[in-house]
Amino acid sequence: MREAEIKRTTKETDIRLFLSLDDYQESDIETGVGFLDHMLTLFAAHGRITLMVACTGDTQVDAHHTMEDIGIVLGQALQEALEDKRGIVRYGSFLLPMDEALVQTAIDISGRGMLVWNVDFPTEKVGTLDTELFEEFFTAFARSAGLTLHIRMLDGKNSHHIAEAIFKSVARALAEAIRIDPRRGNEIPSTKGLIE
Repeated sequence: MREAEIKRTTKETDIRLFLSLDDYQESDIETGVGFLDHMLTLFAAHGRITLMVACTGDTQVDAHHTMEDIGIVLGQALQEALEDKRGIVRYGSFLLPMDEALVQTAIDISGRGMLVWNVDFPTEKVGTLDTELFEEFFTAFARSAGLTLHIRMLDGKNSHHIAEAIFKSVARALAEAIRIDPRRGNEIPSTKGLIE
Protein backbone atom coordinates (compact mmCIF):
# COMPACT_ATOMS: atom_id res chain seq x y z
CA MET A 1 0.00 0.00 0.00
CA ARG A 2 1.48 3.35 -1.05
CA GLU A 3 0.99 5.63 1.92
CA ALA A 4 2.84 7.94 4.26
CA GLU A 5 2.33 9.87 7.47
CA ILE A 6 4.37 13.00 8.15
CA LYS A 7 4.56 15.14 11.28
CA ARG A 8 6.28 18.52 11.11
CA THR A 9 6.51 21.09 13.89
CA THR A 10 8.12 24.52 13.65
CA LYS A 11 7.63 27.75 15.57
CA GLU A 12 5.08 28.72 12.88
CA THR A 13 3.09 25.53 12.22
CA ASP A 14 2.31 22.13 13.69
CA ILE A 15 1.20 19.71 10.97
CA ARG A 16 0.17 16.07 10.89
CA LEU A 17 -0.65 14.67 7.44
CA PHE A 18 -1.61 11.20 6.24
CA LEU A 19 -1.70 10.30 2.55
CA SER A 20 -2.81 7.09 0.83
CA LEU A 21 -2.48 6.82 -2.94
CA ASP A 22 -4.35 3.53 -3.34
CA ASP A 23 -7.15 3.44 -0.78
CA TYR A 24 -9.57 6.30 -1.44
CA GLN A 25 -11.67 7.40 1.51
CA GLU A 26 -13.35 10.69 2.31
CA SER A 27 -10.74 13.15 3.54
CA ASP A 28 -10.62 14.98 6.86
CA ILE A 29 -8.88 18.33 6.50
CA GLU A 30 -8.50 21.04 9.14
CA THR A 31 -5.82 23.58 8.21
CA GLY A 32 -7.15 26.67 9.97
CA VAL A 33 -7.62 28.26 6.52
CA GLY A 34 -11.15 27.58 5.28
CA PHE A 35 -10.50 28.08 1.59
CA LEU A 36 -7.45 25.80 1.71
CA ASP A 37 -9.58 23.12 3.41
CA HIS A 38 -12.01 23.39 0.49
CA MET A 39 -9.23 23.17 -2.12
CA LEU A 40 -7.48 20.20 -0.49
CA THR A 41 -10.80 18.37 -0.18
CA LEU A 42 -11.32 18.84 -3.93
CA PHE A 43 -7.70 17.85 -4.59
CA ALA A 44 -8.12 14.56 -2.70
CA ALA A 45 -11.46 13.73 -4.33
CA HIS A 46 -10.32 14.45 -7.89
CA GLY A 47 -6.99 12.71 -7.34
CA ARG A 48 -8.76 9.69 -5.77
CA ILE A 49 -6.38 9.80 -2.81
CA THR A 50 -7.04 9.75 0.91
CA LEU A 51 -5.77 12.88 2.61
CA MET A 52 -5.95 13.65 6.31
CA VAL A 53 -4.52 16.99 7.44
CA ALA A 54 -4.48 18.61 10.87
CA CYS A 55 -2.63 21.92 11.12
CA THR A 56 -2.29 24.60 13.75
CA GLY A 57 -0.53 27.64 12.33
CA ASP A 58 0.14 31.29 13.02
CA THR A 59 -2.87 32.41 11.00
CA GLN A 60 -3.16 35.46 13.25
CA VAL A 61 -0.19 36.73 11.19
CA ASP A 62 -1.55 35.51 7.85
CA ALA A 63 -1.93 32.21 5.99
CA HIS A 64 1.53 32.23 4.38
CA HIS A 65 3.31 29.81 6.72
CA THR A 66 0.34 27.44 6.83
CA MET A 67 0.02 27.31 3.02
CA GLU A 68 3.75 26.87 2.41
CA ASP A 69 4.32 24.33 5.17
CA ILE A 70 1.35 22.17 4.17
CA GLY A 71 2.74 22.23 0.61
CA ILE A 72 6.08 21.01 1.96
CA VAL A 73 4.53 18.22 4.05
CA LEU A 74 2.18 17.09 1.27
CA GLY A 75 5.17 16.85 -1.08
CA GLN A 76 7.20 14.90 1.48
CA ALA A 77 4.32 12.47 1.95
CA LEU A 78 3.97 11.96 -1.80
CA GLN A 79 7.72 11.38 -2.15
CA GLU A 80 7.66 8.82 0.68
CA ALA A 81 4.54 7.03 -0.57
CA LEU A 82 6.01 6.63 -4.08
CA GLU A 83 9.28 5.17 -2.71
CA ASP A 84 11.53 4.49 -5.76
CA LYS A 85 8.63 5.09 -8.22
CA ARG A 86 8.62 1.54 -9.61
CA GLY A 87 5.84 0.84 -12.09
CA ILE A 88 4.32 4.31 -12.19
CA VAL A 89 3.27 6.07 -15.40
CA ARG A 90 5.42 9.07 -14.27
CA TYR A 91 3.84 11.70 -16.55
CA GLY A 92 0.37 13.20 -16.35
CA SER A 93 -1.51 16.14 -17.78
CA PHE A 94 -5.02 17.50 -17.58
CA LEU A 95 -6.98 20.37 -19.11
CA LEU A 96 -9.75 21.35 -16.73
CA PRO A 97 -12.66 23.75 -17.29
CA MET A 98 -14.36 25.31 -14.26
CA ASP A 99 -17.14 27.54 -15.56
CA GLU A 100 -15.29 30.40 -17.35
CA ALA A 101 -11.87 29.30 -16.04
CA LEU A 102 -9.61 26.92 -17.95
CA VAL A 103 -6.41 25.51 -16.45
CA GLN A 104 -3.84 23.12 -17.89
CA THR A 105 -1.46 21.10 -15.73
CA ALA A 106 1.45 18.88 -16.74
CA ILE A 107 3.46 16.78 -14.27
CA ASP A 108 6.66 14.78 -14.49
CA ILE A 109 7.61 12.82 -11.37
CA SER A 110 11.20 13.54 -12.28
CA GLY A 111 12.94 13.89 -8.93
CA ARG A 112 13.75 17.47 -9.94
CA GLY A 113 11.37 19.71 -8.04
CA MET A 114 10.32 22.84 -9.84
CA LEU A 115 7.21 24.85 -10.59
CA VAL A 116 6.44 26.76 -13.78
CA TRP A 117 3.52 29.03 -12.89
CA ASN A 118 1.59 30.92 -15.55
CA VAL A 119 -1.42 32.11 -13.60
CA ASP A 120 -2.74 35.64 -13.29
CA PHE A 121 -5.46 36.00 -10.68
CA PRO A 122 -7.74 38.98 -11.39
CA THR A 123 -8.07 39.77 -7.66
CA GLU A 124 -5.57 39.90 -4.79
CA LYS A 125 -7.78 37.81 -2.51
CA VAL A 126 -10.29 34.98 -2.54
CA GLY A 127 -12.35 35.81 0.51
CA THR A 128 -9.63 36.73 3.02
CA LEU A 129 -6.90 34.55 1.44
CA ASP A 130 -4.14 36.19 -0.61
CA THR A 131 -4.15 34.65 -4.09
CA GLU A 132 -0.33 34.95 -4.29
CA LEU A 133 -0.16 32.16 -1.68
CA PHE A 134 -1.31 29.55 -4.18
CA GLU A 135 2.00 29.87 -6.01
CA GLU A 136 3.81 29.50 -2.66
CA PHE A 137 1.84 26.33 -1.92
CA PHE A 138 2.57 24.69 -5.28
CA THR A 139 6.24 25.76 -5.26
CA ALA A 140 6.68 24.07 -1.87
CA PHE A 141 4.74 21.00 -3.00
CA ALA A 142 6.69 20.57 -6.26
CA ARG A 143 10.08 21.03 -4.59
CA SER A 144 9.51 18.64 -1.71
CA ALA A 145 7.79 16.00 -3.88
CA GLY A 146 10.43 16.17 -6.62
CA LEU A 147 7.89 17.08 -9.30
CA THR A 148 8.35 19.09 -12.45
CA LEU A 149 5.00 20.88 -12.32
CA HIS A 150 3.64 23.22 -14.99
CA ILE A 151 0.42 25.09 -14.25
CA ARG A 152 -1.04 27.36 -16.91
CA MET A 153 -4.21 29.41 -16.74
CA LEU A 154 -5.68 29.65 -20.22
CA ASP A 155 -8.81 31.58 -19.30
CA GLY A 156 -10.67 32.89 -16.27
CA LYS A 157 -12.26 35.92 -14.66
CA ASN A 158 -13.31 34.63 -11.25
CA SER A 159 -10.48 33.98 -8.77
CA HIS A 160 -12.42 31.29 -6.89
CA HIS A 161 -13.06 29.39 -10.13
CA ILE A 162 -9.41 29.75 -11.20
CA ALA A 163 -8.12 28.40 -7.87
CA GLU A 164 -10.58 25.52 -7.97
CA ALA A 165 -9.61 24.69 -11.55
CA ILE A 166 -5.93 24.66 -10.53
CA PHE A 167 -6.38 22.23 -7.64
CA LYS A 168 -8.64 19.92 -9.66
CA SER A 169 -6.34 19.99 -12.69
CA VAL A 170 -3.25 19.23 -10.61
CA ALA A 171 -5.10 16.40 -8.86
CA ARG A 172 -6.23 14.83 -12.15
CA ALA A 173 -2.76 15.10 -13.69
CA LEU A 174 -1.18 13.65 -10.56
CA ALA A 175 -3.65 10.75 -10.54
CA GLU A 176 -2.45 9.83 -14.03
CA ALA A 177 1.25 10.20 -13.16
CA ILE A 178 1.11 8.02 -10.02
CA ARG A 179 -1.02 5.33 -11.66
CA ILE A 180 0.63 1.91 -11.83
CA ASP A 181 1.25 0.93 -15.46
CA PRO A 182 0.86 -2.88 -15.73
CA ARG A 183 3.07 -2.89 -18.84
CA ARG A 184 6.00 -1.61 -16.77
CA GLY A 185 5.90 -4.35 -14.16
CA ASN A 186 8.47 -3.46 -11.54
CA GLU A 187 10.48 -1.07 -13.74
CA ILE A 188 11.56 2.39 -12.69
CA PRO A 189 10.23 4.66 -15.48
CA SER A 190 13.60 6.14 -16.45
CA THR A 191 16.31 4.98 -18.84
CA LYS A 192 18.75 5.91 -16.03
CA GLY A 193 17.18 3.22 -13.84
CA LEU A 194 16.69 5.78 -11.09
CA ILE A 195 14.53 8.81 -10.32
CA GLU A 196 15.99 11.19 -7.76
